[in-house]
Amino acid sequence: MHAVSNEPDEGRLVAGRYRLVEEIGRGGMGTVWRAEDEVLGRQVAVKRLHTQPHLADDELTTLYERTRREARSAARVVHPNVIVVHDVVDDDGRPCIVMEYVPALTLGDLLAGGRTLPPEEAARIGLGMIAALRAAHAARVLHRDVKPANVLLGAEGRVVLTDFGIAMTAGTSTLTKTGEVVGSVDFMAPERVRGETPGPASDLWALGATLYQAVEGRPPFHRDTAVETVYAIAVDPLPPMKQAGALEPLIELLLLKNPADRPSAEQTERALRTAVSGGPTGPTPVPVLPRENNLPAAGPDATTAANAAAAPASTPVAGTPVVPPAPGRPRSRKRPALLAVAAVLLAAGAVAGTLYATHGDDGTASTAGTGTSASPTPSGAASPVPGGYHLVRDTQLDISFPVPDGWKLKGRTAEQVTYIDPTRLVEITIGTVYPAGTNPISHFQDIEANTKVNYPTSYRKLRMQKTSFRGLPAAVWEFTFQGRARVFRAIDLGFGQEGGTEYDIYLSAPDAKWDTYRPVFDNVKNGFDTTAATPDS
Repeated sequence: MHAVSNEPDEGRLVAGRYRLVEEIGRGGMGTVWRAEDEVLGRQVAVKRLHTQPHLADDELTTLYERTRREARSAARVVHPNVIVVHDVVDDDGRPCIVMEYVPALTLGDLLAGGRTLPPEEAARIGLGMIAALRAAHAARVLHRDVKPANVLLGAEGRVVLTDFGIAMTAGTSTLTKTGEVVGSVDFMAPERVRGETPGPASDLWALGATLYQAVEGRPPFHRDTAVETVYAIAVDPLPPMKQAGALEPLIELLLLKNPADRPSAEQTERALRTAVSGGPTGPTPVPVLPRENNLPAAGPDATTAANAAAAPASTPVAGTPVVPPAPGRPRSRKRPALLAVAAVLLAAGAVAGTLYATHGDDGTASTAGTGTSASPTPSGAASPVPGGYHLVRDTQLDISFPVPDGWKLKGRTAEQVTYIDPTRLVEITIGTVYPAGTNPISHFQDIEANTKVNYPTSYRKLRMQKTSFRGLPAAVWEFTFQGRARVFRAIDLGFGQEGGTEYDIYLSAPDAKWDTYRPVFDNVKNGFDTTAATPDS
């Protein structure tokens, strides 16, 4: 663990007992100090919250009280693999958390620069982490910020998970012991990015993401921006692993989108024990029974679970987790929530959300409120490629559609592809969802509800309505929002047969030039074909 620049607070006495010696971590929410406990004559770590001038008095009161409450909750977790919380004290009205001081590197330090670990060593570290999580969950404490930076690698092979409960205190800005910022989006489970209540399975997902980085050198869904990362966590398939070895089946299970499909902590521990010896973690199917994603109730059962979690790592446990399903489209019939796409993209001032226009049953384009029109298209047939466009054939999505000349491929995943214009202000995206619901309007409404909460003054709906496109159930959503430098307008069309594939066509562009770019949407929509499997020549 390395020191960082000291503050004038060095040498200060906190709560009449803890003498600040050396600053060892700093982040947006606070600073961590190595300190001397002058009563007991031992070294401790003291985490002090920064002043928060942007918060109102009542918000500060709530923040401080939650910090105290969650720190006390974390102090209930007593386990060799869990950082010990000694005390919660006040300093000038601000809560300070006094913890065990562990002079050690973090797993994040060890993996810096894309370095990796052998699967057996990653599994050994994972065993310490799962033991810590089992003890915490038995005490009804969620971590919410499991990641490499919060895993201390101490002397004699000790693995210590830090910041139990603290992440719950300050959302995504709480400081870790080594100065990292908690709540890293790379390690947030899909249910968390969808705004759902997390449970123990969310911590297990983060464990899976940590193991993935340990063996592959990067977080599983990391992208260039937080927007793209959130979207990838919510909807993208897990990137194939090349170096996971015996850990691969377990990691695949831990990173399933549906928390109810993930293995339990006990199954995870059994699989990790097998992987430590280099054996496969999932050759024999053992059903993972559905379970509620809630903390266990306090009482004798919780005590028993805590004792089991504290069992020595050498204790043999038989059994293996279920073999992961073969790669393919998502099994869930519930469309992945794309609220993060609309919300975060709006905040970034980039092109927004999922956008669509529509055809009526008679094949004519519906352009209410746009001031534009499109040529009629026979039901089920694609129009010829217009002048100034070229045809894109995407064999991965089994589609083809026209794209304006000069536009470039911006990015693609297994479920969508995006093209961007030379100004980099206009985008067209084709996305797919499988299986389709009864009508795309339901997920449009879900995304819109979240957008209204996060952007009450920026978002403005122009229309949202059910329609049909080439005889299929469809919905159209059109809206505007304020970007960093300009107002954008977006249109989104979703269509598909229930139980089949839903196709989404969306465009966003500066509102001031909407009349210029809206025809791009119509041309792409009219030329869209779902029967193209011939690659570009």
